[in-house]
Order: sequence, then C-alpha cells, then structure tokens
Amino acid sequence: MGLGGETGILRLSSSLVHRLTLNAIPLPSPPASPACPQALALSLAQSVAPGHRDELRGGLAAADGPEGLAPEWGEFFDHLGAEGLADLNRREQSVVRQLRDNGVTYNVYADQDSQQRPWSIDLFPLIVPAAEWSKIEAGVLQRARLLNAIMADLYGPQQLLEQGFLPPALVQGHPGYLRAMRGLRPAGDTWLHVVAVDLAHGPDGRWRVVSHRTQSPSGLGYLLENRITIGRQFPNAFNAMKVQRLGASYKALMQGLRALSPKGADARIALLTPGPYNETYFEHAYLARYLGLPLVEGNDLTVRDQRVYLKTLHGLEPVDVLIKRLGDEWLDPLELRSESALGVPGLMQAVRAGHVMLANAPGSAPLESSAMLGFLPAISRQLLGEELHLSSLPTWWCGEAASLADGLHRLERSVVKRTYPRTSSETEIGPMLSPKAMAELRERIRKQPDQYTLQSYLPLSQQPTWREGEIVPRAVMLRVFALCDGPQSWRVLPGGLVRMAPPGQAIASMQSGGSSADCWVQTEGEIDRTSMLPDAHNARAHAQQKRIVSSRSAENLFWLGRYTERADNSLRLARLTLRLLQGEQLNSADLLKWLSTAARRHGLVPFDAPDPAQSVRGFERQLIQQLGVGSGATSVGYNLRALRLSADQVRERLSLDLRALIERVDAQFTARHALLCADAEYAPQEALDALNEASGLLTAITGEQTDRMVRDDGWRMLSIGRHIERLHTLAGSLALAMESGCLRHDDGFEAVLALFDSTITFHYQYQQRRDRTALLDVLIVNRDNPRSLGWVLSTLRSRLSKLPRAKEDGIKLKSLLPDPDDWTLDQLMEPPLLPLMRQIEGSMLMLSTQLAQRYFSHADRVNTSLMA
Repeated sequence: MGLGGETGILRLSSSLVHRLTLNAIPLPSPPASPACPQALALSLAQSVAPGHRDELRGGLAAADGPEGLAPEWGEFFDHLGAEGLADLNRREQSVVRQLRDNGVTYNVYADQDSQQRPWSIDLFPLIVPAAEWSKIEAGVLQRARLLNAIMADLYGPQQLLEQGFLPPALVQGHPGYLRAMRGLRPAGDTWLHVVAVDLAHGPDGRWRVVSHRTQSPSGLGYLLENRITIGRQFPNAFNAMKVQRLGASYKALMQGLRALSPKGADARIALLTPGPYNETYFEHAYLARYLGLPLVEGNDLTVRDQRVYLKTLHGLEPVDVLIKRLGDEWLDPLELRSESALGVPGLMQAVRAGHVMLANAPGSAPLESSAMLGFLPAISRQLLGEELHLSSLPTWWCGEAASLADGLHRLERSVVKRTYPRTSSETEIGPMLSPKAMAELRERIRKQPDQYTLQSYLPLSQQPTWREGEIVPRAVMLRVFALCDGPQSWRVLPGGLVRMAPPGQAIASMQSGGSSADCWVQTEGEIDRTSMLPDAHNARAHAQQKRIVSSRSAENLFWLGRYTERADNSLRLARLTLRLLQGEQLNSADLLKWLSTAARRHGLVPFDAPDPAQSVRGFERQLIQQLGVGSGATSVGYNLRALRLSADQVRERLSLDLRALIERVDAQFTARHALLCADAEYAPQEALDALNEASGLLTAITGEQTDRMVRDDGWRMLSIGRHIERLHTLAGSLALAMESGCLRHDDGFEAVLALFDSTITFHYQYQQRRDRTALLDVLIVNRDNPRSLGWVLSTLRSRLSKLPRAKEDGIKLKSLLPDPDDWTLDQLMEPPLLPLMRQIEGSMLMLSTQLAQRYFSHADRVNTSLMA
C-alpha cells in the first residue's frame, strides 16, 4: 500500500494560493474559456508520486502521464466554475460546522470521560463512472455469493476441508470459528446479509480486493452522513452528473430481512450495539434512526423459552431479527466469551432453535482473515464454477511451507498482516521497513509462520483533497457493501465508504487518524429515487405504530430528567449562596445556618468546610472549589457530566439541538471552573458568571425537553425523573428552612422564595406580605405555580397514571405519594407540616425504587430458566 502524494509542480503562485485561503478575497477573473475551471483546478493540484494511480487525472502518475483531468473530474469542476473553486474554503468550513452540529463522531477506545473525536470528511467525493462501477458491482455480488457458500460448507459438510481447498488450521484453528454453529441451517440458506469488500485501485486502473468484512461491517451509517453532508455542498454537480441514490438499497435490505424471517412483514427487527463507548456508536444510533429500528444493547434483551425478548415499558416484546454490531465472540457469555457483558445469555440457543435471526449469522470471522484471499480463486471454481470477476491482491499464508519459503524471499515487496486479527491488528509494509526491522520481522515469521500472511504491495491510488487553497493527493481505499434483498440474493449499494490515509501514511484507517469521503457512482440509466418512507398503502398503519421504548432507554431518559433537575437545583443553590455571602443579608444567624446545612447536604461543600458564621471567605472558597466535575457525586460539575453521559446513552432519541446544548453546558462549565481553580483567589463574581451561564443553558435544555420531544412513554419517564428530583429537593430544602428558623426573618423568607424560583409569583400575588400562610399557599398549595409542591405532586401523579400497565401498576405507584387534593392551608399551618415534608422526601426514594423494579429491571416479573 502506497505513500501519500509528494509536493506537486503544477500550482498557482504563492500569492494566489494565499488569496484562495481567504474567503473574503475572490480569485482573479478567469479568461472567457470553457476549459477555464479545469485549468484552474489543474493549476492548484499537487502532482502524485510516480507509481500511483492519479484519480484526478485518470491515469498512472509518471513523467509521460495524463496532463488533463479525468472526464468525470472535468465535468465536476465545470459545474463548479471558477467562482465555485474560490468558494471551496467556505464549503470546507461548512462541512466541519455541520459535522460538529450533527454530533458526528468516531470514538477510538473511548471511556466514559473521554471526548469523542469528530468524524472527518473531505470535501471532494470519489467519483466512479458507470462503466467502471458495473465491473465492481458484478465482482462484489459474486463475492457475496461465494462467501455465503463458504460459510454454508464450513458449518455444514466441510467438503472444502476434506478436499484440501482450505487448510483446517485456517478454519478450525481460527479463534472466531464457532463450533456452536455446526449443523445450523439459517433461514433461506442465507448466512451473510451484509458483506463489505475493501477495494484498492491499482496503478493499472484495475480494482482489487484487499479484504472482506462479514461479522459486523462498519460504514453503512457513516456513508449516509457523508452523502448528505457533501451532497449539500455541490447540489448542481450532484444532480447534473447523475449520481445514483442510496435509499433503495437500504429499503431492499429491510425487505430482505423480513422476507427471511418466519414472521414476514410483521417481523420485529432491532439493531444490537455494544453501547455508547464503542468507537462507531454514532453510526449505530444514526442507522437505527434511519431504518426506523430500536437501538438495543445486550442488557435490553432476555431469552425466555429459547426466544429473544426486548424489555420494554410494556413488558417483554418478542424480537425476530437482530442486526448485530458487535463481534461474534461477545454475543453470548454462556457459550462464547464468558466475561462478555455486551451479549445476551442464551442467545446462541435461540439462534439454533430458529427463533431469532442474526444478521450476519455468527461464525464468519474466518472469512475476514487475509489468508483466506489466497484460496478463493480455486474455491470459486469449485463452488460456483466461475473465475473471480474481481482479483484479490496476491496473498500467501505462511502456515504452508511452500508459501513461507516464497514469502520470505518477497518480504521486501509485501505487506505483512496477522492471520488471526483477534491476536493482533498490526500491519507492516515491507518497502518502508529499515533493514533491522526487516530482519526482526523475518525472524518472527520463522518462529510462528501460521500467524502471518503476506500480501503483495500495491501503491494505493491517490484521491484529490482540498487543503487550504490546494488540491492535495491522499492514498484512498473504497469499502463497497452487498446487501441481502431476499434468500441468497444480494444487491450492491451504489456508493461506499471512502477511507483516506493521513498525510504521509500508506494505510487508510480511521483508527490511525484517517479521513473519509463520499462516493459518487454515476449511472447511465434512471436515478432511483426510492426512499425509506413507507409505501402509500402502508403509510397509515406505519403512522399508527407506537415507538417501542426499551427499558434501558426509559431508565436513561428517567435519569436524564433527574440529572437535568438535579443540576438545575444545585446551580440554583450555589448561585443563591454566593450572592447572599457577598451581600448585606448576613445579619441572620438562622439564614447562615440554613445555607450552610443545605450546601453540605447537597454536596456543594464538604462536611468539614468552615462555618460561614466564623469564616465567610473560607466557606466561599470551599464552595467554588467544589463546583467542578471531580469534586464528588453531588457537585454541579458532576451533575452536568452525568447529564451528558445519560444523553449519550439515548442519543438516537434526542434532537441535535438538545444534544448540542447538553454537550455545550458540560464543556463550558468544566472549562470555566478550571480557570477559576487556576486563580488562587477563587473570584466569587467569576464563579457567579459561570453559574449564570450554565443556568441559562439549562433553561434552554429544559425548554427543549418540554416543548420539542414527543409525549411518548420515554418522555413520560424523563418528566417523572424531573418531578421526583424537584419534589425531593424542594421538600427537603423547605424542611431545613423550617428547622433552622430562617423563615422568621425577611432575608430568610426571600431566600427560600428564590430557591423555589417563586419570588415574582409570590410578590405579584401577595406584594409585601411576609406571613406563613401566604408562603405556604405559593410554595405548597398553589396549583398554578409549577414550583409548588402541590403542582409537582399533581403532575407526577398524572404522569404515573399514563404509564404502561397503569391500571395494574399506576394506582399502586400513586399510593406511595401524598394526595395534594387532601391539603388545606388550615391543616398545613399545624405542626404536621414538617413531617409531611419528610414524608415527601421518603416517598420519592420509594417511588424511584419501585419504578426501577417494575419498568427497568423487571424484577417484579418471574424469570423463566434458559433451559426450560
């Protein structure tokens, strides 16, 4: 695989290049010539290193190579025109902004505290002419049929092993060969529903197969995002060049999966993801939303009587098809890797029983081994009676003595890969190794020859990319997908995931910092404008379908609501405390006692913090220091981070605006607090500014949750979480205020109103009154005040009554709560008021526990043994 392009010899002067990088300064007026845009593009293009194919110029880079643009690229730049070339910097910035706004990420080995890496898309697409695509399409379809036939043999009669077409060590010795699948015959004899083929464009213009991906191929979601993003930048060129659309292929895949399922059109399909810390989780959520499928994790599913069920708020819902996006070895801890927390216990048992179909069927890991490529030509003749339409890169498995001897002689001209990717994913390029590294590699191969596979070195073709006023070549590979549209039938998606190597590197890998591009496949026929929307005669039924809310999604939405409210409450208390500490209302010892106790109880300061009555400044410094994310499970920063992590778990259910606001408030407050801590003075006003900024963003977040989310069961859980948290906090704070005696003083009275965010409401209704009756009316009884305990309780009881199984569970859950209809001001004036506040606090904890048992963990349901 080849290096990226070197510095070119055809370019504009440095002053013109500089002017191109400034969006405000246009290109000089071009001469009136129809070829002007093409000439301008050529003048900006760096040359490609000799020995590589130049995609821009359409030929081999050499001294006597092509001088003009390839026809497709000439057409592309003609549609842009000279003014369009001058606008490329702005379009590139627009792409970056769109990816950021859409939250498109590729998260390499992420943990829960890591910042996800933005997905990278280059501005220019890879353009594949129709005649060239027809050859790729035929070759990829043949590969899908061949690989499916190999799977059927490996887990069936194993004639390929008996007749010597495949060495047993490559199959039965492969860690991904699943003996639990032996003898299985999947629906429609279709093992592989999605097949990805990685292609490289050689110097001679031929496309060659570099590898296959069959377990859980990545890219079907990212390439959709690439298409939408780049298509918006070049709409005229996209339409005029007859670029084929993608929607029909995705629709065919869904129809094919349903056709293979025993339930047919009524099949329930879900997309199984490892979770939000997987590097391609964005794609999983994006694809699930596009296909209209529930996105589920292993703990969302359970196996009962050899059938797979999704745990939902309505109970257990059957699942007939799973599109899996995790490696086979993690699917079932009972039969595969026992330490897996990503899979479903008993899943393999359900697969063998034929009660659930996995796409793709487990056990295809041996097909992904690079060593397999060397045996495919003979296998194709044996199984299909056909020669391969698309050649593989010449490949030698060093586990065979003859191939080892031959391979060691050609090591300097080869790419060395591990035979079993589970062991290691390292790739070494022979022409780029030093003599010492080459000697060490040769010795490692001699010691463990079966662990290594050699592929012939192929200089990758060079794709044009836009870089600050220049067209720079980058090494490129194309991943093409064959999608099942029926029993043993596939169609090739007209496009693919384009991966480009980082500058100066030869391996096109997103994990190593590469970037991607859109792929424009031209067609000579009609544009297929099929979309994923249901057909007209099915639209009514589709519209009436209720969106399934899994128990995990419901739990995360519940905690999203709780952390939203918890963050708002802690922010409000911190702001109130800092303002009062800087004000002139500190004459009241009762108010200081209330502030101090509330701050300690809510974790705003440690319990050993100075008493504000003795050291206001010491207490204040401790409070500011404790605001950050690392200060404990109750700090403002921690609550904002927990809010973001909860949103990450259900990103497929949240709008782009809501996700952006949540990520923004977490990032900005964390950065502001770091600056505060860097200042030894811990400036109170700067802390207040940071809290005010975060409070404004939280107000926008709660507005999005209230006004821009569908009122389904998931939203109800979010709302219930918010109201539980609000009741717990406000009831506890009012009880503390009563115990401290601060309500006897005007400053304490006003402080409690401020914490309840009810100052304007109170003074509008009661003006300057400061009596207990007026306070209890506004903060407890008033049903028009959304911060009063009566309003919150009434709303919470209403939400509970609309949950699934409300007749069965709703009444029981409501019985845990006091009924505000029974309250009167006369009763509340009596001593039982304080016990009522403590009762509300306790009932919120009991309600949270009951919700978890009944709707999230289903602990109240009787489990059936897997072996039943």
